[in-house]
Amino acid sequence: MEQHLLEDIPWQIDLAQLARQLHLTENQDALQELEQLVAQAQAIGRPKAFYALARVEAYLEQGVVVNGIELRSRVLRVNLEHVHRVFPFVATCGNELEDWSQSVSNRLLHRFWADQIKESALRSAITYMRDHLVSHYQPGQIAQMNPGSLADWPLGQQKPLFRILGTAPQRIGVRLTERMLMIPTKSVSGIIFPTETTFENCQLCPLEPCPSRRAVYDPTLYSRRYQSPVHAPSAPDEKT
Repeated sequence: MEQHLLEDIPWQIDLAQLARQLHLTENQDALQELEQLVAQAQAIGRPKAFYALARVEAYLEQGVVVNGIELRSRVLRVNLEHVHRVFPFVATCGNELEDWSQSVSNRLLHRFWADQIKESALRSAITYMRDHLVSHYQPGQIAQMNPGSLADWPLGQQKPLFRILGTAPQRIGVRLTERMLMIPTKSVSGIIFPTETTFENCQLCPLEPCPSRRAVYDPTLYSRRYQSPVHAPSAPDEKT
């Protein structure tokens, strides 16, 4: 399994944009406090990511087998119907920022700001990883799915995904709790895959409002695309 460990990920917080997001543009005292937190975070933050090239080895009715491990999700199964290579991944803001955020003053507002800073670091890690993947493998259009984002692929599916990832999560400081949550808290895992159609988890998620929403919820998408029978490809196609 070809693997890519990404540790020297550049990231820079746009202070003005973060201030607007937090509605602080008219509060000079708060702006100074935020600027201090951002400076601290930028000095120590080390976002990281890992991804690997893996094979889809079998197509089941309600899931797929990747590198010998079954992932149970009807949506993932349908999305991978014509795909034979996928990219399991994990990305994180890093333990440096996680530990720093725990040392921030006891003011709840500052803790919230620190959480948003960690989110920014995680987004930088994901963007850098996806750009790296596209540059190395040129898969064309890509999409991703994440355990816990949909009822169809629940959080418990973190366990088999982490089995596929092997020791990589520990190498970048990510661990699973008994409840299948990740630490550092601003971490994400999933499967990136080539696709000819646009897909976002949000299209199947009715949760409103959601600050992370990237696509409009489509209440008929599941019945149209994912309830019809699918058939496994007869033979692997190395082009996808």
